Parts: sequence; structure tokens; C-alpha cells
Amino acid sequence: MLRNSFIAAVAGIGLAAAVIGGAHALEGTNGPAHALAMHGKPNFGPDFTHFDYANPDAPKGGSRISDATGTYDSLNPFILSGTPAGVSLIYDSLMVQSVDEAFTLYCLLCETVETPDDRSWVEFTLREDARWHDGVPVSVDDVIFSFNALRDKGRPFYRFYYGSVADVAQTGPRRVRFTFGGDLNPELPLIIGELTILPKHYWDTRDFAKTTLEPPLGSGAYRISDVKPGRSLTFERVPDYWGKDHPTQVGFNNFDSIRIDYFRDRGIAREAFKGGNTDIWIENSAKEWATAFDVPAVRDGRILKEEFAHERPAGMQGFVFNVRKPIFADRRVRKALTLAWDFEWYNKNLAYNAYARTDSYFDNSELGSRGLLSDADAEERDILERFRGQLPDELYTQVYATPTTDGSGARGIRNNLRAARKLLEDAGWVIRDGTLTNAGTGATFGFEILLVQPTFERMALPFARNLERLGIQAKVRVVDVAQYQNRTDARDYDMIIGSWGQSLSPGNEQRDYWSTNAAEAAGSRNLVGIQDPIIDELIELVISAPSRESLVQRTRALDRALLWGNYVIPQFHLPVDRIAFWDKFGRPAKIPLLGERTNISAWWVDPAKEAALGTRKSSPDGR
Repeated sequence: MLRNSFIAAVAGIGLAAAVIGGAHALEGTNGPAHALAMHGKPNFGPDFTHFDYANPDAPKGGSRISDATGTYDSLNPFILSGTPAGVSLIYDSLMVQSVDEAFTLYCLLCETVETPDDRSWVEFTLREDARWHDGVPVSVDDVIFSFNALRDKGRPFYRFYYGSVADVAQTGPRRVRFTFGGDLNPELPLIIGELTILPKHYWDTRDFAKTTLEPPLGSGAYRISDVKPGRSLTFERVPDYWGKDHPTQVGFNNFDSIRIDYFRDRGIAREAFKGGNTDIWIENSAKEWATAFDVPAVRDGRILKEEFAHERPAGMQGFVFNVRKPIFADRRVRKALTLAWDFEWYNKNLAYNAYARTDSYFDNSELGSRGLLSDADAEERDILERFRGQLPDELYTQVYATPTTDGSGARGIRNNLRAARKLLEDAGWVIRDGTLTNAGTGATFGFEILLVQPTFERMALPFARNLERLGIQAKVRVVDVAQYQNRTDARDYDMIIGSWGQSLSPGNEQRDYWSTNAAEAAGSRNLVGIQDPIIDELIELVISAPSRESLVQRTRALDRALLWGNYVIPQFHLPVDRIAFWDKFGRPAKIPLLGERTNISAWWVDPAKEAALGTRKSSPDGR
């Protein structure tokens, strides 16, 4: 995935983790508890001392320098205005997610969590020792303020995510209860558990709806120590952090300082890493991973270049149609253009055969639809049969499969382009003077592919050449991060390369991804612009699933409807994390389920390795 979510990246919102167990009935906590699982029981009991994918003896000290692309002009990532920096390190949430088990949250700011079997409400008892960095205790007022501020003044995402909360009220000196309305939504107690808590007394004298470059007050393991807008952002570890001995924090937050350096694009950032200016590099380009690291620092072992297997759901990455544009309103047109992208040629010639083709919005997981609907389990079949005649006929008679070629290029894609021409003709488009033209209006077929990374041109330019053979003029344009964010928030694009991170416990976020209400909300993740009451109903069925088994069936039904809507030209995914790093780090022996890139906060500076690396880091020959 290119990005799980812009909002998650900058605001620190947790995404639901993968579930690896079997079907479990929905359960409450049967009284106050230390943790809450979506289905089944938490792996770690109330007396656990640390997660087993962290090293409780990891030394504290040293620094880590990482990269970010683009710029920032605000330290308030919760609102739509501005280009925000990621500041999640300074904040704590009510609960934290285990990244090595079922979708399970463990109390952090809360001492206990309680919810009934129907999960119609959730109540948290706050810890007495939780403190803001100024020494003020974290209070119920802070929790209520945070929820209201995010829902009422925050990015549109929050209104969708918290839309089913009917009431939030103080129920005791340290207790707060969230009551839910509408249909059953068993994920809501966990969604609220991920709520980032903000200090009411700090924001009472400031406008939450405005951008700011003043370092905000937090309660987390780090505070902001240096702000250089558009250049870098530095965090320092808080020595007296209230939660440093909390079992969810033991073995994490080991660096004394973390600096994020901003670069114009990833190519420049990659060179900065190889030059010793940053410490860790997570690669998303197969070509660069294969060719860009043949440098002395890799050859002599100063830089370690490793692939870490993971079991994260792949989600969906692809060319995204903006169906708000009339040119893409017809599904036959979208299906035709899907035939024009040659994955096999791209993977063979430009990606070193590194990738697997994505053919589900929930790929690499049990949630992805498979086979013919007639062979599916009863609940999935029954759900979709209700919409027969309203969804594409192919959904009921065919197995969804992405188009394939033999990878030979122009000759290999010939049959696909021939099929594409037929679909375009059926939709009213004909070739006139070499240009695809609407037979009725005379309008020509042309559009822009808007990109935020130059590396994406490797996918877009060959695609545009194939489209040219269909008489379509597709212009590829790369813009900077700020302009890209502004244009995507305003829906000012024809096609982009986008992605949706998925989990094995999908829920409320699906509203933000695909719902009618999200389609025209600026900043939502409904990049396609889907406005379909059937999709809306399928989303609500996923959210209200009463058991793991039902969740799987309902998600597969949603997956089929999305796939046969041809809203995206699916691209590919990778089952490993590609991480390069200067050899000064130690890391836990266990790689968690969601992969090593999710666990870098458990790494530490190894004093012996750092001393051995010494001045060799900046030396061209490593001597």
C-alpha cells in the first residue's frame, strides 16, 4: 500500500488490525476489563507486563532520523485546513492496539473498559496517574472535549467514524460513557477506544479550527522540541512520561530524539538516506529496491537491506476513476480502460517481477470474495440475491478477474484493446480521425492522471501509451504534496493513483471509503465518488455483523459489489516490508503479524553497533 490513510498518517488514528482466529460470537467485557477484543478474548491477561513483540530490556538513548515527503505548515492534523505534520507521538489514546493478534485494544489512558454483550455503550474509567506534559491530570472533561472537537470541527473523516455515537456523558469522577444509536455496530466500543485525547485546558484558549505552528500540549511519550516549517520536525522523549512503565509502553519509545526531515520527493529522500542523512528507509518501488542500493554502504554492511514478511491485508491500490466526472460515469467505459493497463508487462519490465496482482479490495485475506457467487456461503449469496437486477449481471454469473496479458507489450495487449474498443463503442464512443469521440455530442475523450510521486509515472506513462492506441489522450501530471492534497480534497481530478488500507476487521471506515454521504464531503476517502444505495446498505451490514463468520460473508458481498462496479483499475501488492537501515539499531526478535514497519517504535539504538559504525557512516568507502 502506498499509504494506509492520509488521516491516519498525520493524526495517529489507529486502523483495525488483522484477525487471525476463527469465528467467535460477539461478547461484552462482563464488567470492567483491561482490554477488549472485536471477537473472542484478548491474548494478554490483566497482569501482563509487556507485549511479546517488544523488548522490555531495550536501552533508552540515541536518535532516529526519518523522512517525510513534501512540506508542512501546521501542527494541527485534525482539521482540514493547512498541510499538517504528523504529530501522533505527542498524544495518547484511551486504548492502544496490539499489532500481533485479533483486533484487540488494551487500556492506556483508561484503567478499565466496560461494554455489554450488545455493545450498545462503552464506559471507560480513567487512570489516576495519567498526566499532560504540564502536570495536569487527564480528565473526563478532556475525553468529552476531544470527542466533540473532532466530530464538530475536525476533518470529515471523524463525522463518519463517530457518526453512530448518540451521547457521551460523565458517569463518575473518572468515568465516561459513550452511548450508541442506530443499528448494531459491534466495532464502536473499539473505535472509541482509539480516540486520541486532547487537553481541554490548553485548547480553551486557542481556536481548534485553525492551523498552528505552536507545539501543542500532549500526554504522550514525546513532546515537540524543534519546529522548522517545511524542513524538519523534532521530538524529544519525555523523561518523566507518566506511562513509561505501563505494560503497553514497556519496550517502546526508546529513542531520546526523533527527527523527521522533509524532502521534495522520494527520490531526493532516498539519496539523503544513502548519504547518511537519515537512518531508516521504507521502500515502495520495486525498481529502486532492485537497482538504487548498489552503493558502498550496502556492500560493506553499513546499510542493511532486508525484507520482512508480514500478514497484513493488502487492501486496494489502483488507478482511481473519479466517477463524478461525466466521462467516467458509464461502467462500460471504466471496464474498457481497465483492459488497457498491462500489469504483466509492467511487473516484468519495470518491477522485477516483485508484485502480485490485486483482485480484491480485501486481498491477501479471508475477507476477499472468491469463485462464483453460486458457490459462496449462504449469507453472502442471500445478501446479493436481494439486489439481483440492480447490480451488474456479471456478478451473478462470472468470477471477477483482472485482465491479463503475456507480458510481451504491444502484441500481448492487442486482444485486450480489441475488447476495450467494443465496450467503448457500446457506450457510444467511436474513432474519428484517430481520436475517440462521442457519437452523440462530438466530444473527444481525454483526461488527466494526477500523481503525487514521480515514481508513479512508471505505471501511468505506459498506461497512457496504451490508451493512445484507443484514441484516448491521457495526460500525466505530477504535482507537489500540498497541491495534490488540495486538489484531492476538492475532488479536482479525473484519475489518480490511490489506495485504501484494509484490515481483517473492517467497519466504520468503510463509510468514509464508499458511502453516498462521503462522496461529496471534502477530505473524505471516497475518492471514487460512489453514490449507490446498495453499497450504502452493504456497508451497514458489514458494520453491524454480529460475529466473525458473518463479518467475513458480509465483507465478501461488499467486495463483489465494489469489484464489479469497476471503480478502480487494480494494481498490485507486496507480502513483505522492504526496509533499509544504517546498522546502529537493535530490534525485537519477534516480527508482529502486521509486519516490522508497524513496530519500528520498538527498535532501539544499540550502543555497540553505533560506536562501531561511528564515522564510517559518512565515509564513501566505509573506512
